[in-house]
Amino acid sequence: MNEPVRIIRKYSNRRLYDTEKSVYITLEGIRQLVLEEVPFKVVDKRTDKDITRNILLQIISEQEEQGVPIFNAEVLNRIIRFYGESLQSQGALADYLKKSLDMFMEQQVRLQKSTDPISVMKSMTEQNVKYWTDMFNVGLTKKSDK
Repeated sequence: MNEPVRIIRKYSNRRLYDTEKSVYITLEGIRQLVLEEVPFKVVDKRTDKDITRNILLQIISEQEEQGVPIFNAEVLNRIIRFYGESLQSQGALADYLKKSLDMFMEQQVRLQKSTDPISVMKSMTEQNVKYWTDMFNVGLTKKSDK
């Protein structure tokens, strides 16, 4: 059964309000919802606009300030270069990043559950090679369509 989407309202004073629990919530509280895989949506109280993505970017920004960042300056520079390019308008980079993260998470679960890590690594390598080959072929097809 699908859980209903929890609505978080952002007020003009920058406070976030969890409408299901009738309490104010912090960015850390929203991060916990993400970790617990609770479906939610953050909306601006005044405009009713969905601002979930903006809030998630804020959380990522805060996390990046702690520990070893995932998005170092070089990675961020590369991502910025994609904005306005055809790969952004086609959704290719977003699709690639999503598929890569999905595959990475799946492989981590497989490794954690495995009693034979060598065979899992072999299988993962074969899967990765197929994935990269497919992505390369899709990229060539899109270029030749132009």
